[in-house]
Formats: sequence, structure tokens, C-alpha cells
Amino acid sequence: ETGSEDIDILPNGLAFISSGLKYPGLKSFAPDKPGEIFLMDLKEDNPRAVELRITRGFDLASFNPHGISTYVD
Repeated sequence: ETGSEDIDILPNGLAFISSGLKYPGLKSFAPDKPGEIFLMDLKEDNPRAVELRITRGFDLASFNPHGISTYVD
């Protein structure tokens, strides 16, 4: 619905997608909806984005993801 802001793809084909950026001066299609992080396995035959659940204790109402990066150890 709100498009993706950034995507980071791991060597194993997992893609993390940030979505829902709200920026002053830009139209927001879902102004009351918090940001989200999605996961997509690009090695699947029919990959689809699945919303990741964010654990309790996190201020989800103000979550406004701008960019995403991963660290592989």
C-alpha cells in the first residue's frame, strides 16, 4: 500500500524491506499507519513479502523507518 523505502538483500536470498516512511512535504497514503518491516525469500518459486512482528516494548506508533541495513557475522 505505501511502497517500500529501502531493501537490503542477504547472500542467502532473504530480503528485508522497510515501508511506511512519512516525510514532511510528501503525500502519505496511510498517514495513521505505523511503519513496517517485511521479509521476502527471493529463492522461493513465488516470493511474497511477509510483515515481521515487532516485539512488545517497542514504540510502534511512532515507527517511521528510513533505510535499512543488516549485519552478517
